Amino acid sequence: MGLSARPFPAGSVLAGVSHVRVIAGIAKGRRLESVPGTGTRPITDRAKEALFNILGDEIVNARVLDLFGGTGAVGIEALSRGAREVVFVERARSALRVLGHNLQRTGLAEGARVVRGDAFRYLQQPQEEPFDLIYVAPPQYQRLWLRALRLIDARPELLAPGGLVVVQIHPKEFDEVGLASLQRVDTRQYGSVRLDFYEREREPA
Repeated sequence: MGLSARPFPAGSVLAGVSHVRVIAGIAKGRRLESVPGTGTRPITDRAKEALFNILGDEIVNARVLDLFGGTGAVGIEALSRGAREVVFVERARSALRVLGHNLQRTGLAEGARVVRGDAFRYLQQPQEEPFDLIYVAPPQYQRLWLRALRLIDARPELLAPGGLVVVQIHPKEFDEVGLASLQRVDTRQYGSVRLDFYEREREPA
């Protein structure tokens, strides 16, 4: 299957709360533990709700890569809403502990595969099957998102045809980047969270 960024009204009212929680699906309302410190980039409930409203029902049965797993908030939300499998890549021990705890707390561990290791090394490894969605949310202001995006662009086989890469950054971090196999198809901003949607170009008919 392939995902596509669908129009979502920029002015829509989205409920946000201070704690991190699963917004919808079979684990709706479960609170998630956060990783202490600034080594991860948490997503607000408001931005996460907007993201999954854009993805809609196409998240069902999708194969998802949560590249910088952190708390697992995005991948866990995808599992709760019916994703077939989510691969979480994380190297920090503290984040891995929290991620494992959150998967157990939500009862969604069965659909998850947690890889301890470097995200960039993982992107260079052969994959048994492409992903429908790759979510990229590395620590802020280190330009790691650009490095990850270029690696994905150089290996289009990582994405299913029509698949999406979603990059979460602070708006001030954005920079234009020349890409060969990906094209930016949408951008949304929710306070300090900017989401850029890159789609794998489909093969000519």
